[in-house]
This record gives sequence, structure tokens and C-alpha cells, in this order.
Amino acid sequence: MPTKIDWADESWNPITGCSPVSEGCTHCYAKRMAYRLKGRYGYPADDPFRVTFHPDRLDQPLKWKKPKRIFVCSMGDLFHKNVKSIWIYDILATMYNAQQHIYLVLTKRPEILLKDHEPWIEYDWGGWPQCTWLGVTAENQARADERIPILLQIPAAQHFVSIEPMLGPVDISSYLPIITIGGVEMERWPGWVIVGGETGPGARLMDPDWARSIRDQCREAEVPFFMKQMSNKQPIPEDLKIREYPT
Repeated sequence: MPTKIDWADESWNPITGCSPVSEGCTHCYAKRMAYRLKGRYGYPADDPFRVTFHPDRLDQPLKWKKPKRIFVCSMGDLFHKNVKSIWIYDILATMYNAQQHIYLVLTKRPEILLKDHEPWIEYDWGGWPQCTWLGVTAENQARADERIPILLQIPAAQHFVSIEPMLGPVDISSYLPIITIGGVEMERWPGWVIVGGETGPGARLMDPDWARSIRDQCREAEVPFFMKQMSNKQPIPEDLKIREYPT
């Protein structure tokens, strides 16, 4: 369905539901939305944010003929421990069959991708589709240092980092490419960085200087920077109104 998330055209939720895993989960917008929809649209009435598979949604990208940027599982985490391998396999099969799109897969659990029970090992499906971009949430320095190194070990057409909600200053310069005359020295690095403040009840405020620091780090490394929003509908400062995409 069309999404209000500015860096994507559509959201696709064959999996919904999740559970808290880090500081960024405290005021989860997806959980709030699931409780508003409980008992409707496939959200369980007794536990709306329970991890749930929606097989009736699997074919949605096949119906979208025009290429789109699709946020996969905006209402959950594709790599939650309660997501079955066969579900992931079915989702990947749809990606393979509708490669006109770009699939943006964002997780707070990249470590699952390095375990021996990965669905692509069990089912021998052959690797990530080239139309799939893998990203991690890095809401603070600790989570950036925990998740980005894992992300960069996983082969993908594109890696990206979402610093949302941004809960403090974050330095990711050591994970960005070092540009030299001879080219890029690192084999893999994040090719896109998204920054956003927290919104909704109880939102923690983001200092615009934290976002400026990420902007400057991206400029130095020639990595696209996308400023999504400030906290709680505060206006974006003019010098941060930057919305770049990877080419």
C-alpha cells in the first residue's frame, strides 16, 4: 500500500509484529498502529503486535507493474526469531519474480543473517536478489557499532543505514568509504544513510547538530544522505533539507 514513509513508494507487509530489542523500540510507531487496527486487516484481536504471517499479501508486488521502492515489513522485522524460514523463503521468491522493484529490507537483527539456520542455506535459494537493499537501524552509537559491522559482512546489491529515531550523536565515519585517487579502499560500505527524529507520544528530541554531523560525514565520503524528519513535526532546518538517493 502507499506509504507516508518518505524514502519509499510503497510498504509491503507479509509479516507484521515484533518485540522490543533496543532503545529505539521504546515508542514503536508500528506497535501503536497495530493496536489501532487490532482485530482488523489481519492484526490479531488478542495480541495485535504478535508476529504474524499474511500469505494473502505475498503477491502484492507482482501486481505493481511500475517500478517502485518498496519498504519490506514496515510493520515488523523480517528477521525476528518467530519468523519461520519458509515464510522468508516465500517472500524472497516474490522478490525474484518481481525484480522491477527495489526492496528495502530494514532490520534491528542482522545477526540472524550470519547464523547456520538461514533459510537460504536450508532451501538453497541462491543469495539475495540484486533488487534487494539491506539496511540496519542505528539509533545511537552503541547500535551503530553493533549492527553496521554485521551488515557489511552480508553480500547485497546495496547496504544502507537508518539512524531513526536518532537518540544521540553518532559517528559512522569509520564505516563509510575512504575516497582516494585510486578509488574506494573498502570492499563494502553503507551506500545510503537516512536520518530521522522520533515522532509520536513521548518522542525524544533530536538535536539538529547530530544530523548535521551525519550529513558532513556522508559528504566527506560521497555517500547519499536523506533527511527524513525532525522530532515531533518540528521544521527541518534549511541546511538539512537534503533528500538524496543512491544511483
